[in-house]
Amino acid sequence: MLLRPRLSAIAAFVPRGSRVADIGTDHAYLPVFLLQTGLVEQVIAVDVHHGPYQAALETVTSAGLSDSISVRFGDGLTVIVPGEADTVVIAGMGGNTIVKILEDSWPITQSLTRLILQPMVAAAALRRWLAVTGWCIVEETLVEEDRILYEIIVAERGTVLPYPSIFDDIGPKLWMHRHPLLRNHIERLIVQYSSILTAMSKSPAARSTIKYREYALKIAELEEKCACL
Repeated sequence: MLLRPRLSAIAAFVPRGSRVADIGTDHAYLPVFLLQTGLVEQVIAVDVHHGPYQAALETVTSAGLSDSISVRFGDGLTVIVPGEADTVVIAGMGGNTIVKILEDSWPITQSLTRLILQPMVAAAALRRWLAVTGWCIVEETLVEEDRILYEIIVAERGTVLPYPSIFDDIGPKLWMHRHPLLRNHIERLIVQYSSILTAMSKSPAARSTIKYREYALKIAELEEKCACL
């Protein structure tokens, strides 16, 4: 099975021989790819929606991998038993949703060694949560697919070195390695926050809030970083 760029980039962060749980597996393309390439021997594929769950079952059955991929219907990590997985993939959801999944099954989360996360929105909130809860970002990348720029964050347990808060938005590893798509990424953040600030500026009350000043400062910091590239 061939994967599109986003899932292919996620697969590249899966350690060989790891025990993987793919949360929100959809059609289970990633689990099938991991098995077919011999990267892993067992995968748990989970989805909370009936349609994707059935689609995952069909994909796994058609690939003849029912003995190696356990397709489960359930919410997040609630269908995982401690010790069944050491690596979890949570992709295609909002950052706050990813945080909730990890928090709601904290004993499972604590038993993991690697998180591979691909937030659709609220990546900054996710990075802050990782730092506060003792997860160190070890790798990040950007992938463009169908004109959408995706952020992929890989975290492991470890000592979190402090960094300026603006890198919650940019991505500390993306900045460190000067990812080829970094300028595009920062420019999109500037557009996003500028749109929010423009909407807030229409209200005199909103213009006097701390949140308004925070957004203005964030835009200035992002523009400064972009000028350094």
